Amino acid sequence: MAIRQESLMEAEPEEGGHVEYTELALDCLDLKAQEDFLVMCSKIMGYVCVGVAADTEVTESDLAEELPLCCCRMETPHCVGSLSTFDQTCMAMESADGTLSRCQRRVMKQEMMRPSNTVHLLILCEDHRAGMVKHQCCPGCGLFCRAGTFMECRPYGNISHRFHRDCASMLKDCRFCPHCGEDATRAKEVTVPKTNHSPSVPRSNPRLSLPAVPTVATLPSVPTTLKPKKVKYPTRQLYISAKQGELQKVIHLLVDGKDPNFLMDGQSKRTPLHAAAAEGHQEICHMLVQAGANLDMFDEEQKTPLMVACENNHLDTVMYLLRAGAAISHKDIMGFTCLHLAAKLGHYDIVHHLLSKASKYINCQDEGGWTPITWAIEYKHKELVYLLLARGADVNIRDKEENVCLHWAALTGCDDVAQSLLDAQCDLSAVNIHGDSPLHVAARENHLQCVMLFLSRGADVTQRNKEGETALDCCIYGSDVWKALNTNKKLTDARRGRDCRGERLLSRDISRGYEAIPVTCVNGVDSEPCPENFKYIPDNCVTSALDIDKDITHIQHCSCTDDCSSSACMCGQLSLRCWYDNGRLPLDFCQREPPVLFECNHACSCWRTCRNRVVQNGQRVRLQLFRTQKMGWGVRTMQDIPQGTFICEYIGEIITDAEADKRENDSFLFTLDNKVGDVHCIDARLFGNIGRFINHLCEPNLLAVRVFTMHQDLRFPRIAFFSSRPIKAGDQIGFDYGDHYWRVKSKYFSCQCGSLKCRHSAIILISSFNTAKCYMCE
Repeated sequence: MAIRQESLMEAEPEEGGHVEYTELALDCLDLKAQEDFLVMCSKIMGYVCVGVAADTEVTESDLAEELPLCCCRMETPHCVGSLSTFDQTCMAMESADGTLSRCQRRVMKQEMMRPSNTVHLLILCEDHRAGMVKHQCCPGCGLFCRAGTFMECRPYGNISHRFHRDCASMLKDCRFCPHCGEDATRAKEVTVPKTNHSPSVPRSNPRLSLPAVPTVATLPSVPTTLKPKKVKYPTRQLYISAKQGELQKVIHLLVDGKDPNFLMDGQSKRTPLHAAAAEGHQEICHMLVQAGANLDMFDEEQKTPLMVACENNHLDTVMYLLRAGAAISHKDIMGFTCLHLAAKLGHYDIVHHLLSKASKYINCQDEGGWTPITWAIEYKHKELVYLLLARGADVNIRDKEENVCLHWAALTGCDDVAQSLLDAQCDLSAVNIHGDSPLHVAARENHLQCVMLFLSRGADVTQRNKEGETALDCCIYGSDVWKALNTNKKLTDARRGRDCRGERLLSRDISRGYEAIPVTCVNGVDSEPCPENFKYIPDNCVTSALDIDKDITHIQHCSCTDDCSSSACMCGQLSLRCWYDNGRLPLDFCQREPPVLFECNHACSCWRTCRNRVVQNGQRVRLQLFRTQKMGWGVRTMQDIPQGTFICEYIGEIITDAEADKRENDSFLFTLDNKVGDVHCIDARLFGNIGRFINHLCEPNLLAVRVFTMHQDLRFPRIAFFSSRPIKAGDQIGFDYGDHYWRVKSKYFSCQCGSLKCRHSAIILISSFNTAKCYMCE
């Protein structure tokens, strides 16, 4: 048996307005049980060949349960036996203007087809086989509708379903298309003139009606006593057979009309596709998918068939489901993706294949904030950890308790994994909500090798958690771990007696959790505490009546159904083009006069994860507030940053230019010089984010770009900072405040950026003053 599938996606009309179809035969699967199954089918279907159509017994309860739809796309093996000359010619009958004619072409395939279970099986020529697949045969009477007057239903626009008016399906006094079940009132009456394109020979009697079954003289004779009794299986049998790998029975049940999306009670509401995927029955998965099984159906735990295949380590089934179009990004009730499940259980090949298909989900977090590499570390799947690191897993993503990957390596005692994490720049000084560093955890768990590794990498043995404990206080007194920590403490105390005081951690996160990546604050210069003279906010705010147009009906938006990668995206056109390339600005982005960027918004039809959404996703770079030697507080990056990366926004209070003139402290004003309407400013003195601490650099590494996301009121753009060149971890970030700023401020202080190209240092200012004085003397 083969199941034919319509190519509904991007189907191109053939000559004559028809649509091509793709035949997916069992032969292409190389099934081991195929030969036995075909013999079994021959025995079961043999009685049908002599006109004993057992499966035509349709009761009223069956009709009340669901509409009988066509089986135009299925074929059944011909019964075994000798064939007469009559059997080797096409059995198709056509009706045009009350005249019946039979096709006389020679058949090429002996497999039989029919439009519905109420019509006898037919052996067809290639032309009529194609017409059958294209739904050109009426399921009610079995006559082909290729000429004359008939009804035509077009549920998908360019795909037509043909049937006679009196052959429409009836259900509760309503008429439906017998092919697809659509309301028959939507079908149109079509008249096609008869042509001589096929060598059909008219019957002698123009009023001859088509018999319900072929005569005994035309087919091999079989005694009517051999008529088998039709077995009525419950729908749940499809789930059981799929789970047990009974391929023949699965196909038989699908042909019998069982729902491939049936939800099995007592089995977490899983479908037959879940059952087959969980057991790795790839061939059954293929049959179910071809019969219309939903690849992304959830069970009670919100797991898809792909997820259960990943969980049970069935690589071939995973590969098949991905080729068939299963989504890899779904999350279950615990927030697990396919990568989480495979990484937790150590299925290396599954993880490797998933990463080759969708590596962008490598840092996806579950409900606990854990990423796939976190699970691999906890369960000591070392090879998986190395694979995920090689593919770019972020080792500094924090879970709900603010642990980083190094905390979990310390917990499990895997010093070789911890070594790899440190090589990948995992933060050794990171502390969780309890104030514990990785050294605290390793000491508490008595993992000597991890403790020695952390100490060799500079871990602070005097650092205290929220309970006031150092790592030395957490370990067992007198143990090898205690001896190592005690020795290191004595050496550290002696060194600090000679050296200057090191940096002190003042805050684990000055954003108070408003940023996805915590922003730490350190001071190794003086005794200045963490700044507290402002309120950290993640978005711009207003304290006066400003008429910002946020009406969603006024927002221009795109109608994209993909990731907005095409040039037809309306939002991209507003920005001249879609500038983002993998979340970054391209190298050819104009830095002298940056264009205004319009990101996709909540009125757009595209997905939340489309490529034209970057600034609205928030800060994704690890930044640190630190005390500089000469410039007060400054901001530095804790990771290498490529050019064009979004760093952060300049956030504050939006005020009018007139209000800005009234304020005494103008040190945190950023003018929204948008050349549209009234001038406004952003004042970050009382309300702001990390952007308020970014200093001026005469050789800046940041670029300020105006961006619109949730509204398009041109008076109020968002100010986003992007890296104007590659930035190394530990470098201070800054942008050019502009010549106007220094013309006002140069009388109070000079630039301290220390650059060889500094334009506003004290020496430059004195030189400019002397030059101006000489001109005045002349």
